[in-house]
Amino acid sequence: MTTSPALPSTLSRRADAGIAALTPGYFALVMATGIVSIGMRTNEWFTVSIALLIIAAISYVVLVVLNIIRVIRHPAQMADDFADPGRAFGFFTFVAATDVLGSRLSQETGFHGIAVSLLLVASIAWIIFGYTVPWTAVLGERKKVPITTANGTWFIWAVASQSIAVLAATLEIEFEAWRPGLALLAVFSWSVGIFLYCAVGVFVAVRMLTVPFRPEDLTPPYWVAMGATAITVVGGARIVMMADAPMVDATRGLIAGASVFFWAFGTWLIPPLIMAGWWRHVRHRIPFRYEATLWSIIFPLGMYGVGAQFLGTVDSLPIVHAIGYVESWVALAAWAGTFGWMLVSIWRTVLRPRRELAVS
Repeated sequence: MTTSPALPSTLSRRADAGIAALTPGYFALVMATGIVSIGMRTNEWFTVSIALLIIAAISYVVLVVLNIIRVIRHPAQMADDFADPGRAFGFFTFVAATDVLGSRLSQETGFHGIAVSLLLVASIAWIIFGYTVPWTAVLGERKKVPITTANGTWFIWAVASQSIAVLAATLEIEFEAWRPGLALLAVFSWSVGIFLYCAVGVFVAVRMLTVPFRPEDLTPPYWVAMGATAITVVGGARIVMMADAPMVDATRGLIAGASVFFWAFGTWLIPPLIMAGWWRHVRHRIPFRYEATLWSIIFPLGMYGVGAQFLGTVDSLPIVHAIGYVESWVALAAWAGTFGWMLVSIWRTVLRPRRELAVS
């Protein structure tokens, strides 16, 4: 027996294993990076914002490619994810990531056409996932009792719907000829998102009250409960800012008031979520390690900051705007720490050279 450097095939095997185990919710990385980029642009840190936009775009392309490879090489694992109520709703992160990236690109001159294409892709995916995921994961053949697996990832269903509203409302200003259609899409998806948020909230509350809830169950995606309220605020503020259109004129006052309500509720959720983290990691000493679901914390932090700033501007609420401004910097710091941690994790688990025992 002699020691020899690890062969390239070893790296390929580790990479393939990583692709096989890729979580459906990893597009939360793009969601988080994109919304922090929007926050930095709002704060007029344009260089940082552009850098984050580039990272978000590269991450989006890489994740799309990895998921295509996963469908081809590991269809069984992909099918298992669609059938698992605890993971299936993570597929909606693709919809939200596409829309968040489109929203950020729409703020740059010359990228409106790409943003429209991303809206089309996201809308098609939203419809497909919206009808298939609940059936495959909850209503179809059941390997588990669905209510026992209801968790924070289910709120991404509502986030995906609201992300359609945000991008449609953003583009409505740029495409006058499409204004009525984009206004209809924005109000429709925003309204559906509110219903889905309330429904998922009931399911998750029932799970927490009827099934023993362990510290291991309190995973980072529960922060999406707050993130969903924040994107509802952004969507509502964008719709209120839209140019005149019949659907907007009919709902503007209602949406403006509802946005304030959701901002207040999202703010109220932050202390319990922080305490839940303390209960999980300090009280019960569950190690705090890097995992893909950590991006489900960064996205709500960034979205809350952007949402509060938009709401403060639209409804002339300077205190709310100031809170959002501070929160956006908290989100940037959290993003930087998590992104660095992710790179270290990828190096250690996939890329780091290893030495194996080989038979000479």
